[in-house]
Amino acid sequence: MSNDVRMVFLGTGGGMPSPSRGVSATALQVGGEGTQRQFMRSSVSFMKITAVFISHFHGDHFLGLPGLVQSMNFSGRSAPLEIYGPRGAIDLVKAMLSLGHFSLAFPVTVGEMDDEDVVDLGQVTVTAVAGEHSVPSLSFVIEEKARRGRFHPERARELGVPPGPMFGELQSGREVTVGGRVVSPAMVMGPPRKGIKIVISGDTRPTERLVRAAKRATVLVHEATLDSSLLEGAKNYGHSTAREAGEVASAAEVDLLVLTHISNRYDDVSVLLDEAKEAFTNVVAAHDLMSIQVRTAMDLPADEGSEGRAEGAGDLSGQEERRSGS
Repeated sequence: MSNDVRMVFLGTGGGMPSPSRGVSATALQVGGEGTQRQFMRSSVSFMKITAVFISHFHGDHFLGLPGLVQSMNFSGRSAPLEIYGPRGAIDLVKAMLSLGHFSLAFPVTVGEMDDEDVVDLGQVTVTAVAGEHSVPSLSFVIEEKARRGRFHPERARELGVPPGPMFGELQSGREVTVGGRVVSPAMVMGPPRKGIKIVISGDTRPTERLVRAAKRATVLVHEATLDSSLLEGAKNYGHSTAREAGEVASAAEVDLLVLTHISNRYDDVSVLLDEAKEAFTNVVAAHDLMSIQVRTAMDLPADEGSEGRAEGAGDLSGQEERRSGS
C-alpha cells in the first residue's frame, strides 16, 4: 500500500436504504443495492475493483452485485474479478450472474470462506472471522504486508551515492555501484515497517473472536445498528449497539473506531456516538461517501461531519472452481 490508501464508505445504513444512507458497502483503495450508484458518485472507479467480499447473504448485502458486474461488462471490462463470501457463495453468485440476457466478457471467480480462511491479494491479505448473526456471517481482517523500511538519504550520500536515479534504485531494493563499491539497500534503509490493519465487522453481535482478530488494528469498522435502549432487539436480530461497538474497540486497543450499518431510525447519530464514546474515545460515525486516508486516520475529527479530511470457486466464464485456503 502507498500513502494514499483510502477507505470510502459507499453506504452506511442498516437493513434498508434511506434518503441519507445507502445499504452497507465499503471500498478500500490499495497503491447492497444501490452500491453501483454510489461508486459513480464517489471518486472510486468500479472498473478498478479486483475483489469483492460479501459478509453474508441478507439482501441488503449482496443484491447489488449483479448490476455491478453487468455494468463492468457493458463498460468493456476484461480484467478478472474475484468474489468471496460464506459457504453457499459459489452456487448463489453463479445463479445471480446468470440472470438476464447478456454474455459475461471477463473471468469471474467465486470462492467460499470459513473462519480463519485467508485470501492473498498481493499487497494485502484478507482473513475471514466467523461472526454471530442470524445467518452465517463473516467479518474481515485486511492486513498490509510488511513495508520496506524508510530510506535514509544521508547514509547514501556518506557512501558516495549521488542523489537522483541511484536513490530510486536503492529504494526499490536494488544494489548500486559507486566508484567500484557496491552499496546495498540494507546499508541505507531502515528496518521493515509493520503494515496497516483494517477490520470490518459485517453484521454481528460483539464476540471475543472479533476482539482477538481486531487486536491493535489501525481502523475497526464496526456495525452500530441500534442504541442500547434497543439492546434486546439487537440481540434478537444478531446486531450490535453503539456502546457494544465501543467496548469491542476498547478491548481490542484499536486506533480508530468507525460506526456503520446505522438504522434509518437515526437522523441524528449523536446518541450512537455518545454511547460508543462511553467505552472508547476515538470514534466517528460514518456517512455515505465519507473517505478516510488510512495512514493518517488519527487526524480524523471525532464527529460525523468530517468530509474525508483524514489522512482505504465457481468460474462463471470457464475457469476452475476453487475455495480459498487457510
